[in-house]
Amino acid sequence: MTKERMEELIQILNEANYNYYVLDNPTITDQEFDKYLHELIDIENHHPEWARSDSPTQHVGGQVIDEFQKVTHTIPMMSLSNVFSESEIIAFDERIRKEGIHPEYVCELKIDGLSGSFHYQNGQLITGATRGDGVTGEDITHNVKTIKTLPLKINENIDIEVRGEIYMSKSTLQKLNETRKENGEPLLQNARNAAAGSVRQLDSKIAASRKLDCWIYHLPNPEDYGIKTHYESLQFMKKLGFKVNPANRLVKDVNGILEFVNYYTEHRKELPYDIDGIVIKVNSIEQQKKLGYTAKYPKWATAYKFPAEEVLTKLKDIIFTVGRTGQITPNAVLEPVIVAGSTIARATLHNEDYVKAKDLKIGDIVSIRKAGDVIPEVVEAKKERRTGQEKDFKMITNCPICGDFLYKKEGQVDYYCMNPTCPKRHMEGLIHFASRHAMNIDGLGDRIIEDFFNLGFIKRKSDIYHLGEHRDSLTELEGYGDKSIDNLLTAIENSKQNSLERLLFGLGIPNVGEKTAKLLAMRYQTLDHLMQASEEELEQIKDIGPIIAKCLVEYFANVENQKEIERLKELGLNMTYTGPKVEVNTDFEGKTFVITGTLSTMTRDEVEEKIALLGGKASSSVSKKTAAVIVGKDPGSKYQKALDLKIPVWTEQDLLNHFNKEEK
Repeated sequence: MTKERMEELIQILNEANYNYYVLDNPTITDQEFDKYLHELIDIENHHPEWARSDSPTQHVGGQVIDEFQKVTHTIPMMSLSNVFSESEIIAFDERIRKEGIHPEYVCELKIDGLSGSFHYQNGQLITGATRGDGVTGEDITHNVKTIKTLPLKINENIDIEVRGEIYMSKSTLQKLNETRKENGEPLLQNARNAAAGSVRQLDSKIAASRKLDCWIYHLPNPEDYGIKTHYESLQFMKKLGFKVNPANRLVKDVNGILEFVNYYTEHRKELPYDIDGIVIKVNSIEQQKKLGYTAKYPKWATAYKFPAEEVLTKLKDIIFTVGRTGQITPNAVLEPVIVAGSTIARATLHNEDYVKAKDLKIGDIVSIRKAGDVIPEVVEAKKERRTGQEKDFKMITNCPICGDFLYKKEGQVDYYCMNPTCPKRHMEGLIHFASRHAMNIDGLGDRIIEDFFNLGFIKRKSDIYHLGEHRDSLTELEGYGDKSIDNLLTAIENSKQNSLERLLFGLGIPNVGEKTAKLLAMRYQTLDHLMQASEEELEQIKDIGPIIAKCLVEYFANVENQKEIERLKELGLNMTYTGPKVEVNTDFEGKTFVITGTLSTMTRDEVEEKIALLGGKASSSVSKKTAAVIVGKDPGSKYQKALDLKIPVWTEQDLLNHFNKEEK
């Protein structure tokens, strides 16, 4: 029982795991593996001081955590734009070629699982995290260590971050459900939800028992390793010992993409795991940098979503819900049916015109699909199946919650409850206030807010910050132990420090979305300054306009809103913008700029962010309103268009000079 023997066993078992799970080429028998593993466990139990983080015993699980910690992604984990047809794939290719780029593409299977980021230091796995909102995720290290296809130690002693998809195979889900059925437990409906639920277990033994798997598909910083193409990065990660999908294919043009898409549209059900589409990426890293990003997506990649699966069910009823702005929405109540792996019992019907256009009747047999494999949608009524017992749809005239008469603005399709004291409007407003993109109060989800609202603990936003006064009552409720209450109250207290844009978005001002809230927060810096702005002044701000300006002025003129804001102030909520500092530079303020070519001193994203902080805006297209076109190495057609329209052209050095103007 020596340390040398322990190290020998770790090497044998890690190699066996890699050959079995990654290469699908077992080199020792199960009996031998179990024998070596038990020997290793025995040594580690006797000598815990010898324990190594890359020991295969770490795959077994056993660590239990109290809660998930937050992890900030150094490089944001952006999502992908979606396309749904062959024509949209062709349009994606044409947009890239209009930039003067003639790309190769990498086509990959879009695994239906949970995205993860995995950090290694000196070759050792140290952190695993979920995507979260793209900037902040959850630390799931204790669970990802149980995934046998994810190496605890890679083949080189380097620091690296890789990203991939954690998933559950179809056979694993089937076996898991067979066991759950025998134990009288509810069945897991699809592999994606099963994988996501497994990853978010506090007890890693549960995650280990779920036998999760992981494909690695992305290296966020390939140039740091001398890599020039995405396909090279896949080969590099495979060489390091990661499991990279063998179906990935390098294609020369859009025809190659369509061939790949068509093949897997026909054969995807033959795969041992679920996929919900095909990911298409420009191969060249330099071309990726040239194409850049929108606020949400990389311009050099997209995801083709398979045509939605349609099933038939009965439309049992149409009920109405009230949103935070008072908007009334009809909703289909369906006989529960499984669509693309999920049980669907409700689907939005949007508005009165939508229902009438589809000629839906209560009692109809209707076809249901999940648009983009995500949102349930009523496609049509099967009129040939009608029996005469169906009931006509009738739009309500009064709010289903407070009974007030509904109002429909001229030229619009939606009805609204205008009662400012309507309890459902308040509840939806509270849910929005606490949501991830607003005040981000972890633990205060829809159901909990509804419970607290009905119990009278929360009636307005400021009441959230008085929840601690109800602690004794909360502990009497089922499911609310001391630890969960402590965590909730801590999250509520921490939210007081949020930057102004989160509060502004959370207030629920009509037509003020997340992006507009940040724009206003950056410009006015404090809520008091914004509240004093006139409608005329607000209208002059680019991207605001008369509708948003009117909504802002009306909201802040409301006495009850003023009182609530004052209450939030007294409770200690931050009312100041604390994000990146906004600078004043007349060369940029209120102007639009276009970037073309490759820049050497800053990335395109860094330039666009800097322009925004100076009061300007970056655009992807050149027009007569463009203030200047910034030209880097190998500029595209935008440079010629700037010359044709006689728009000022700045070199990279010109840009830096303008940036530095304010700093002198």
